[in-house]
Amino acid sequence: MSNSKIPVTIDIDLEDLIPGFLTNRGKDLGTLRNALECSDFPVMQSIGHSLKGVGGGYGFDRMSEIGAAIENAARIKNVEQLKELIENYSDYLTRVEVRFE
Repeated sequence: MSNSKIPVTIDIDLEDLIPGFLTNRGKDLGTLRNALECSDFPVMQSIGHSLKGVGGGYGFDRMSEIGAAIENAARIKNVEQLKELIENYSDYLTRVEVRFE
């Protein structure tokens, strides 16, 4: 995985909301990892669905893409794909760099 930042441009009107939003997405990551350990596919599917919906609304399109993929992988119980997607999501959260306009 790369160390380069992933720039995301967000509307300046959302500036106050983004730190809490990203903190909550980090909590989702922890929940996803725990759910993966327990093979709790409904929880992973639910979080994937949520990420799919909220990411794009704030301008995090890649988050929505990963969320949709997690939702689908959980639906078919593809553990290997879920492991990869959850790590991709972790990498994304680590590298995303928010810019406000």
